[in-house]
Amino acid sequence: MRRAALIACLLMHTVGAAHAAHPGPGSHWRELDQKTKVPLTYFQGMTHDPSGNRYFTGVHLGLYRTDPDLNETGANHDVIPPDVHLREGYNHVGDLSHHAGLLYLPLECYYFQAGNTCKTGSIGVADAHTLQMLWYVKLDPTEIPKAMWAEVSPDGKLLWTSTGRDLLAYDMNDLTQHHAAPGAAPIKAVKRLPGAVPPSKVTGATFVGDRLFLAGQDDGQQIWSVDLTTGESVFETSTSYIGEAEGLDDDFDLTTGDHLPGDLHWQVMPWNDKAYPTHGVTNGVLYHFEQIG
Repeated sequence: MRRAALIACLLMHTVGAAHAAHPGPGSHWRELDQKTKVPLTYFQGMTHDPSGNRYFTGVHLGLYRTDPDLNETGANHDVIPPDVHLREGYNHVGDLSHHAGLLYLPLECYYFQAGNTCKTGSIGVADAHTLQMLWYVKLDPTEIPKAMWAEVSPDGKLLWTSTGRDLLAYDMNDLTQHHAAPGAAPIKAVKRLPGAVPPSKVTGATFVGDRLFLAGQDDGQQIWSVDLTTGESVFETSTSYIGEAEGLDDDFDLTTGDHLPGDLHWQVMPWNDKAYPTHGVTNGVLYHFEQIG
């Protein structure tokens, strides 16, 4: 009886962790002392599926999958097909998003010293199982010159990204194979929120409930959340490190138990031009935050 009661208690704890309540705007967060090391190859971004598998991009071209314990279960070291490399010049994949078994990859070209040479951005669509890109859809370059991050809304209707200080949303129906390049014309945003990008700008994003959480470091290493009906942003939390901010992920919508500490995970890599990185040069780290109060 005591064993059965203990098992029941553990099961209730697991379910509770998997369905934690969504925090409201400006919630209180506590940074955990524990940091989780990740390989340098997981450099650019991170996301998850409902079962807790994690997906990473980096250093520039790779796409990687892990189980909930961060054991690697798949790797594609160059997810951009050769013909797309040649046609568009893309050589960089940013912070990605998962929806319904597909991965949405922000694509751009960035060459050291030369910068953004192609002046276009696209969203690549990859299979989460095979880690192969299936097609890509170009974004209208008159609205956005490159795609650095992408996040699908919880209802699966919109994909969000940014250009300058503005947030842009694209209809997910426009990101299907019917609109794939090079045969189809670039798609236009269906929603624009001028000035909604927080002062720290954006290196990574995740949805927590209906609020878009954005991590950045241009005006301090901060996380903000945005009300996408009004464009109003609210400061959530901050941290301090020497390195480069990258992806942001959370655990609030998992259908299984969470294997990472805390509720919100911020990816930090060693690249910087100021001083020796806080966590050395051989790996990246995940900072973990938990909701309190």
